[in-house]
Order: sequence, then C-alpha cells, then structure tokens
Amino acid sequence: MHVHILGIAGSFMASLALLARGLGHTVSGADQNVYPPMSTQLDEQGIHWREGYDPAALDPPPDTVVIGNALSRGNASVEAVLEHGLPYTSGAQWIADTVLPGRAVLAVAGTHGKTTTSSMLAWILDQAGLAPGFLIGGIPENFGVSARLGTGRPFVIEADEYDTAFFDKRSKFVHYRPRIAILNNLEYDHADIFPDLAAIQRQFHHLVRSVPAGGRLIVNAHDKALAEVLAMGAWTPVETFAADGQGVKADWRVRALNAEASHFEVLRGERSLGEVHWSLPGQHNMLNGVAAIAAAAAAGVKPALAISALAAFRNAKRRLEVRGVVNGVTVYDDFAHHPTAIAATLEALRARIGTQRLIAALEPRSNTMKLGVHRDVLGSSLVLADRVHLFKPADLTWNLERVLKVLDGRGQMHTRVETIVETIVADARPGDHVLIMSNGAFGGIHARLLERLGQSNPSAGLAGKPVSVQSD
Repeated sequence: MHVHILGIAGSFMASLALLARGLGHTVSGADQNVYPPMSTQLDEQGIHWREGYDPAALDPPPDTVVIGNALSRGNASVEAVLEHGLPYTSGAQWIADTVLPGRAVLAVAGTHGKTTTSSMLAWILDQAGLAPGFLIGGIPENFGVSARLGTGRPFVIEADEYDTAFFDKRSKFVHYRPRIAILNNLEYDHADIFPDLAAIQRQFHHLVRSVPAGGRLIVNAHDKALAEVLAMGAWTPVETFAADGQGVKADWRVRALNAEASHFEVLRGERSLGEVHWSLPGQHNMLNGVAAIAAAAAAGVKPALAISALAAFRNAKRRLEVRGVVNGVTVYDDFAHHPTAIAATLEALRARIGTQRLIAALEPRSNTMKLGVHRDVLGSSLVLADRVHLFKPADLTWNLERVLKVLDGRGQMHTRVETIVETIVADARPGDHVLIMSNGAFGGIHARLLERLGQSNPSAGLAGKPVSVQSD
C-alpha cells in the first residue's frame, strides 16, 4: 500500500511515517518550512518527501492520504485530494486504525513534558524487556528515532490535545483509547483552537472517559485544573504523584537530594523505593520521572527496575540540548514556548550553572504566543536570565515592550535573527551559557551562532579558540 503524508516533517507525522514504513507500506510525503531534527530523521531513514504541496505528488494516486492538522482548505494538495475523491484520513485516526489495535496503549498527556515523559516511559519498558512500540513528538537519544512498532504488546504514545485535522476538530488523544494514561499538567494553551481552559478540560475529560476500569490514571496532584477534570467523573483507578514537602498528598512522591534535582528519592506512600541519579536538572523533570515510574508500575514493571533504567536515560533532542561549545561558551537548544516551560527550563539551568552568566534568546512562535495570550506573564518567566534577546516576528500581534519593562534593562528586542547572533557574539565571554528557546527552527540561529562564536571576537577573548559543535 502507498501512504502519502501531507505535513510529513511535523514531529507527529514524521513518526507516523516511520511506523507506516515499518508495516511494509510505501511511504512518501510533502511539507514546507522544514527543519531538523525531523527532516534529518526522514532523510536518514530513507523516506522520500517533497518540499511544498504540489498536487503532482499525488499522481499516480496513493492508496491513502494522511493529512496533518497544520493543513486546511485552500492548500493545493488538500484541494486535489478532495477534488479527485482520493481516500484520506487524519494522522491520529490512521494510528488508531492501523497501529494500536491489540496493543496495550500507554498515553502521556499534558500541556508540558509529554515528549520527555513519553521517552522515559518507553525507555523503562524497553529496559524491562517488554519491547514496546512508541510514537513520540521528538527524538529520544536512547532510541535515536521518534517511533518504532516494537514487538511487545505495550505501545507508548505522546497524547497531544491539539486538534486532529481540518475535518476533525477533536483532540488527537481521543483516538488512542489508552489503558494507562498519564495526566501530567494542564494550562491554557493553543489559543488558536480553544477559547478557554474549560474547553481544553472538556477534551481531557473525553480522554478520561476512554480509559477502562481495569486501567490506570496517573495524575499530577499539584494540578488544580486536572483535579477539576477528574471531578467531572472518573471510572478508572487514580494514582497521584507530587513533589515532597509542598503540602500535597499523593500516592507517589519525589524528594530532591541536591540543588538541581538531578539526584532524588522516589517514595510510594511512606516507603522509599530508591534514588535516581541522572543528567536531567529541574523539579519538572523529577516529576516527569516519577510519573513514568508510576505508569510503568501500572504496566507491571517493578519500581526498582524503573529507577535503575532512568539512571541511563538521555532526553529527547531539543530539550535543554547542548548544541555546541566554543571555548567555554555553551549553546543550548530548548523547545520551551510557554511561560511555564520557559521558567522551568531557566530554573533548571540556573540551578546547574550557579552564578555563571545565562543569556536567553526567545522566538515567540506558537500561535498562542503570537496572539498575546501570555504577554502579561512572559516577562516574569524570563527573570532568571542575565540577558534576554527577544525576536519580534512580523506577524506578532502585540508589543514586546511590556516584556522588556519587566526585565528592567536586561532585555533587547530584535527583528532580525542575524542581529541577535551578532549581539550575543559581541557580548559573550568564556563561562557563559546561551539558551535558545523556540518551537521552530528560529532561522537556524544555533548553527549561525556557533559559527560566529568560532570566528574572531577579541572583546570576548574567543579569537582563534577551538570549537566543539554538535551536528544539526
């Protein structure tokens, strides 16, 4: 069967492409504004795709067309599919119909941490010998790919609340019918499709309704919005998790044992189950970890084994990923694009680097950010940085000056990526940490910055110094 995927370079659809090929299908696709790591993964896996949506790619007609949720009416390929009556479906529906039947589905939902927690859970199950399949919205370093079919019964899926397709406005996760579901957290996001938090809560409750009584819900006890979702009705046993010492009761708890929370204790009730030592900083990752341990336990994995597995866990790309080092100047790439995630990433990195300078560059690229939903809290999410460079895209609908005011002289606004690069290069000095945050390519800023830092820069004392760069 020939499967053609429209929007193939998105994190979800690129993963679907790997699964389709694993099932023996011929896979092709199209996309635009493509960037790593998913474009690189497609190339490495030998999956053919085209730049742009020329309807000629649909001749001869494929057996089915899988249409991504970024595409809508008016797209040339979408119009050709409809005009010629080609069979089509959404990505989530294709996964539900083709991959998930007969599998024990473990879904990871939440505004933040889905990719990281899904990666942790898949790794734990893998190390337990369960040979899970998975579909993750990033590329976990432990696996090197974002999806695989697996030979075991478990299937881990990152359960996104974003809508399914232009013809199906339900959240993608309602298609998955998990047996075990992690509800990591819930905040208002995706303002382009949800009018308010209550609309997202309704979708989360649709997910809760689909989990069988013999399954399990693993829920963040700190989260009031999730408590309100459960109050709408839950027919599945619930286990909660929380950070210790914050006055929140939970079935599973974690207790930080160092300042950056990269060493922590896992408790169930009052019983200590062991300690995790890993490379990930931050309380948010500690909570992601215990959620994965709890979900794995619900799938039959002993917590001691899960704790041991996490010691060897390596996070997904674009999650505080070190992209390169130029004589002491470290450049990171992070997917953070919501104020809560931005603040958590900065807090984790600050705990790790102490008083060394932290320079942040942010592209407000998500639809929610562009609409200005977070304009009143974005500034406060950035206060742990010593310098902040804000990119102002042409389609931003609000004034970034209010963010700069909160930063009190530590922030600058730019309309060109090159200006950000040159400003950072002129200011950088050995020992600095440069954190790049965007949910897109950000104009290739990482490679451009690393290249310029390796060139002559006498004011920063970096002229002629050795460069260590991680590939795109």
